[in-house]
Amino acid sequence: MPRRPARSTLALGIALPVEAATTLALPAVLAGAVDAALDHRSGGPGPYLLLAAVLGVAAAANATAAVAGPACSAEATAALRGRLIRHLLALGPGGRLHGGPPPGDLAARLLGSAGDAGGRLPAVLGAATALLTSVGAILGLAALSPWLALAFFAGVVPGVLLIRLFLRQAGPVFARYQQVQAEIAARLGGALTGLRSIHAAHAEQREAARVLAPLPELSAAGHALWTAQRRTAWQATLLIALVEVGVLTTAGSLLADGALAPGALAAAAGWAALGAGLFEQVESLVGVAHARAGQARVDELLALAPAPTGTATLPTGGPGEVTLRGVVVRDGDRVLLGPLDLTVPGGRTVALVGRSGSGKSLLAALPGRLRDPDEGTVLIDGVPVSALSPAELRHAVGYAFARPALVGRTVREALAGAGPAEAAAAHADGFLARLPRGWDTPLDELHPSGGELQRLGLARLLARPTRVVVLDDATSGLDLATEYQVTEALDRATHGRTRLVIAHRGSVAARADLVAWLDAGHLRALAPHTTLLAHPDYRATLADTSLHAATT
Repeated sequence: MPRRPARSTLALGIALPVEAATTLALPAVLAGAVDAALDHRSGGPGPYLLLAAVLGVAAAANATAAVAGPACSAEATAALRGRLIRHLLALGPGGRLHGGPPPGDLAARLLGSAGDAGGRLPAVLGAATALLTSVGAILGLAALSPWLALAFFAGVVPGVLLIRLFLRQAGPVFARYQQVQAEIAARLGGALTGLRSIHAAHAEQREAARVLAPLPELSAAGHALWTAQRRTAWQATLLIALVEVGVLTTAGSLLADGALAPGALAAAAGWAALGAGLFEQVESLVGVAHARAGQARVDELLALAPAPTGTATLPTGGPGEVTLRGVVVRDGDRVLLGPLDLTVPGGRTVALVGRSGSGKSLLAALPGRLRDPDEGTVLIDGVPVSALSPAELRHAVGYAFARPALVGRTVREALAGAGPAEAAAAHADGFLARLPRGWDTPLDELHPSGGELQRLGLARLLARPTRVVVLDDATSGLDLATEYQVTEALDRATHGRTRLVIAHRGSVAARADLVAWLDAGHLRALAPHTTLLAHPDYRATLADTSLHAATT
């Protein structure tokens, strides 16, 4: 069912044609009033009342368009941003955005490009109305005298060439301007993410220089646009003056020969000005070019297709066995993980151990499709995860992260079904009890520490009886005593489930049934922790990961 147009769009769509029609009619009505005033034998207020009515309707239509235009842009922008957000969220994190626009660029497109594209309809309607008004004015001149239309057309050809040249120059410049803006936004986003490290290294000035490095290119694009706009503006102004002088000179000659009435001279002057107004639409053309560039950048995101999903379900009572067959994950031409074959037995706990960059988080992301492999298959209880319906996958795999994102208006909504039992198991009950409004505390009033945030994430995880539990550095913010207590509670709460745990401490690896030892994206071994301790490289890996965990 097609969406009904918004009120502001309808108002703008009505106001602009009415404004154009009354504006075109005004010179003719004015001509009638002038002739009536000069003809003393003519009586009655009819021509003057008609002139007043046309002026009133034109003023009302102009005021409506002035109000409806920004409202239409705002509504279109809001709708486009909503569509973009829903589309980006529907893409999921399964690699569809990997290698694409960075977060800063996405934010720039969502906020800047969508805003530019939202003004497309008013800009196009405005430019189209100006074109139709000019065409109508030319027809009015032709109705008065073909010589007037011919005098006007002497300036049409250079005017059209001028407009085409401006659009050809402005479109690519606008696109480049937005691209450089997005690049600066992306660099700034990365800098803000690593702000602590930047301050610790006393690299503020170097990082500021890196973020602002594209500024000269941005300035060049801006100056190129302003130069094109300024050149087009003075050329259009000169052309308008020449066209109006030509039309008025021709009209004066016709008046002197008795071929035109005095009122017709006033009409010719009005229609000449309206026809020449086509060449004054530089601002409208700038808006159209800006909107087209913004729409192109938005369309690039909308063209990204969501990861395909299936409708399959998992076998009832399955143990939660996770199998990776020939899995490869790439970043461009660089292989980050694999080729890798791994089977995590159902109901067992497997710790993922490896140095930073070995692929632990990538491997942990695969069962829940937080990242799709570029090659190979990931299965749960023999069913490829790509064949599962989204709802089935959510019920099959649960995650807890080092920095979980809380979604909702209140803590209760953010914990997504977790109750006092889950909060107690995650040792979050004491923290929640101290909140000013308890579980109903708004999230914008919540300022948890890293450890408190992790406990809330664990409580949310425990609310879902998933077959597979993935703990991605989910207890790194806890002190050793609290981590031990939470780990004990997690063992009891998730007993019998398959667990993948990213381990940065030897104690975590020691508690697991098996350790998947990763090295440079490859599975070096899958064995119990006690067996792997015989390898000096494994002991060195544990020492390195423990040191890294302690310093991050």
